[in-house]
Amino acid sequence: MKKINLNDGTTIYCIKETEAIVLDEHIKGYMDFDFELKNNDIIIDVGANIGVFGIRLSQVLKNVEIHAFEPIPQIYEVLKKNSEISLNSNFNTYRMGLSHKKEQLDFTYYPNSPALSTAQPEIWENDEDNFVSAVAGSISNVPKNIWWAKLIPPFFAPLIARYLKSNQKKVKSKVITLSDFIEETQIKKINLLKIDCEGHEVNVLKGIKDNHWPLIKIIIMEVNDVNNNFEISKTILSKHGFTNIQIEKEKGFEKTTLINIYATRKI
Repeated sequence: MKKINLNDGTTIYCIKETEAIVLDEHIKGYMDFDFELKNNDIIIDVGANIGVFGIRLSQVLKNVEIHAFEPIPQIYEVLKKNSEISLNSNFNTYRMGLSHKKEQLDFTYYPNSPALSTAQPEIWENDEDNFVSAVAGSISNVPKNIWWAKLIPPFFAPLIARYLKSNQKKVKSKVITLSDFIEETQIKKINLLKIDCEGHEVNVLKGIKDNHWPLIKIIIMEVNDVNNNFEISKTILSKHGFTNIQIEKEKGFEKTTLINIYATRKI
């Protein structure tokens, strides 16, 4: 774990400095989406990673209540540290994941690129071209302060991809459903549900009971469109009243299966 400053001077803890800076740019893309959040709103962050989203929300909203879930122990320790330095006493962290049922689940942790860690490593292993495209996209769209990455020749992307997936470790972690959490905490509203869990996003949606969907106002999720995940996600959202569904392919990731979904509805 190391302590760094992001582009605007914000202090944050991370595992990999370059990855933290790229994550911050990714989160800024979420924040640019036209949604309304107010002081005292409640946010659920599924796949919180090191907590960049929570840090940024805590900077712009007073008394925002954040519930951040991260199942990988090594990443969770950094998330917990960042929640503490956020000075937001309502930034809550949980060393567990969300899914469609309560169980112990095997996760793959990638020490060389923690953000890739997932309960479904096959999404990276079974489609090498997709993963290499994602790596190449990241390199071509790095933030200005890591300009040197743009000097890396494109043909290096497969080698970098291989390095990022090397030294992987298996870890076991608890997962519950979002409805389990709602019932345990008696939460009455969810102003924003953010889901970014590397191929497991459909299971998160499937873990929401019909009577809990009306609590949710906005959903921002990254979908890895394997096994028809994108269409399944859209169908679930539409079924539960999300009439305004927008999609986005981030710059540099046009050739990958990664798609952002922004969904809103009236409560």
